[in-house]
Amino acid sequence: MPLIETTPALLVLWALIGYALGSIPFGMVLARLMTLGTLRDIGSGNIGATTVLRTGNTPAAALTLMQDAAKGAAALSLARAATGHEDAAQIAGLAAMLGHCYPVWLKFNGGKGVATFLGLLLALYWPVGIGACIAWLVGAGLFRISSMGALVAAAASTFLMMFMGKPDAMLLGALLTLLVFWRHRANISRIRAGTEPKIGQKSQ
Repeated sequence: MPLIETTPALLVLWALIGYALGSIPFGMVLARLMTLGTLRDIGSGNIGATTVLRTGNTPAAALTLMQDAAKGAAALSLARAATGHEDAAQIAGLAAMLGHCYPVWLKFNGGKGVATFLGLLLALYWPVGIGACIAWLVGAGLFRISSMGALVAAAASTFLMMFMGKPDAMLLGALLTLLVFWRHRANISRIRAGTEPKIGQKSQ
């Protein structure tokens, strides 16, 4: 049974909470604390784990990945636990993704959202989340390009929801897929040009 009645005000509240959680730039915080340099000046200038990895600090990159994934999962899980409503949970998860990609603190210029995307999928419905993670590993492993893993995982996620018993999240899956592809539009151009950096490649 739902814990409380869902209202437009409740959904707006959880959208704001999700956005606030998602907008925490863990990569930039860790880079500053660990004196890894300014992420905006490294590689593509993204603020996520891939850019942190290009500093040569693998533990920092792994920690960034986990924290960025956790904030998506936390937003969705907290909304679900507090309200008992899947619509509130999905809105909070989507807002966390938007917060990571477009944080107000960074003039709406954030990360690509891949870790946050995978984290909230795991919290939404773990079989879909595991499937998306496997799709990322396949795409990244075959091409040795992180962004290819992200695009493969995003493309697979909506179909995974349909075939793995989560049809009520199809709209969320479609929106997340579109957002991941939009945030990777520069990567797609570089992939076509053959200039996209490989996984583990350090910035020169």
